[in-house]
Amino acid sequence: MFLLSNVVIVIGLLSGCGWAAPECTRSAEYCQDRLMHPAMPEPRQQQPRVEGEESTAYWRDQGMQFVKQKLGAQLKQGKAKNVIMFLGDGMGVTTTSAARNLLGGEEQSLSFDHFPYTGLSKTYSVDLTVPDSACTATAYLCGVKAQEGTIGVNGAVPRTDCKVMLDESTHVDSIAKWAMDAGKWAGLVTTTRVTHASPAGVYAHIAERDWENDADVAADCGADSGIQDIAYQLANGEVGSKLKLIMGGGRKNFVDQSLADWGKRTDGRDLIEEFKAADAENVYVTTVDELMALDVTQPQRLLGLFQDDHLQYHMQTNESSTQPTLEQMTRKAIEYMSQNEQGYFLFIEGGRIDHGHHDNLARLSLDETIEFSKAIGAARELTSEEDTLLVVTADHSHAFSYAGYGYRGADVFGKAPATGNDGIPHMILSYANGPSAENYYKAETKERIDPTTLITGSSDDEFPAGVPLDSETHGGDDVLVYASGPWSHLFTGVYEQSTIPHMMAYSACLGDGLTMCSSS
Repeated sequence: MFLLSNVVIVIGLLSGCGWAAPECTRSAEYCQDRLMHPAMPEPRQQQPRVEGEESTAYWRDQGMQFVKQKLGAQLKQGKAKNVIMFLGDGMGVTTTSAARNLLGGEEQSLSFDHFPYTGLSKTYSVDLTVPDSACTATAYLCGVKAQEGTIGVNGAVPRTDCKVMLDESTHVDSIAKWAMDAGKWAGLVTTTRVTHASPAGVYAHIAERDWENDADVAADCGADSGIQDIAYQLANGEVGSKLKLIMGGGRKNFVDQSLADWGKRTDGRDLIEEFKAADAENVYVTTVDELMALDVTQPQRLLGLFQDDHLQYHMQTNESSTQPTLEQMTRKAIEYMSQNEQGYFLFIEGGRIDHGHHDNLARLSLDETIEFSKAIGAARELTSEEDTLLVVTADHSHAFSYAGYGYRGADVFGKAPATGNDGIPHMILSYANGPSAENYYKAETKERIDPTTLITGSSDDEFPAGVPLDSETHGGDDVLVYASGPWSHLFTGVYEQSTIPHMMAYSACLGDGLTMCSSS
């Protein structure tokens, strides 16, 4: 009876907030199930729907068309000349599902939703159930799982250990090196600093993701540790110094603080000037105009650094912005890399999806997801499924919720139809934890604050979080992998994240592992 009485109370509260649901007077089990799966009241104004959705034929025809499409698909088993890996940092399933609303409705599709093959990768690291972007980069680029915070080293290296990582037997190479060893070009594009965790997985070997410049290394390990910081490895390392194309943000980690007020280095070096001086045909660009005007046949190598730090969020740029979009960088990168007759490996990251979530800024994060989708659409337009393998995935998810039984066509950034048991609205989008929590809860009175009074439509809106933390956490759920092109059918199933580069390598005959060339 106690359970039943609670159920009646909850329904009574909801009824007082506009619900027409009658009081539940049946068994406790029935009433509890009714609460978990409520019959929502019809909206006052019918929301727009896709024509024909209410008919039986619409869904049956759609289902049969999908089956026909799958039956007509032929496995592509030729050798991949090119491999492009797209990494949506922090782009879990709730992020992609919610982002579709920005395209006009939940029934819309992101560009990579149309890829023929999908799978799931398990993202845990050697030491944690929920990973970070450093150890995951080692997994999906180097094919080895490692400890949180480390990049390009195996699981024997603890985070921030200044000694163990000096043993080069712990270093693991990325698929970018495998590609270069096979005569291909390799490059990277990101919306973050080019020395940030994900892109660093292409070229770096480091025990601490935050060692992006020499001052950071010295702070933890001393000035004479023998450790090369991440920016130095990008400029002078075995892989970094041979990358044909590098585009993103993060100028500050390349220049000494005595040479520029925005510089962070303390070794007196200007790695950007060293790049330019290394070859008269090396090209350095800093604005979108310079990038788009570039004749791609001219550079020996191309370096584009468009901000001192990360690139700005797309929503926070304006007409006077000098940074390119991810789609613009992608188009130029493919145009440049396609000049190599042997093909290329290209890593492209939508890195600020992750940053938006960490700050509970759902609008920014979902908009970055749309920009990421545009870049992938451009890549598919510019390449052929016959010779280019496209792989899209995330490194991890976030503690991001897409819930609340919202009406079709409703604003995904709006409130859910029902209120909470406390009579206060709740939002369709929210977070389990993060910095916004204190804005939505009065600790003194133990009351929630109405989120609709704080969410105003600004790009800087912080969406509600439960547990107060300085930064919202990643999620530990599996993430989707989408694939198109030669051997893309290999990417189906559920597998370790560290399997991904081995499948890419198989399709393009890279590295010394199992490939389509060695198996045949």
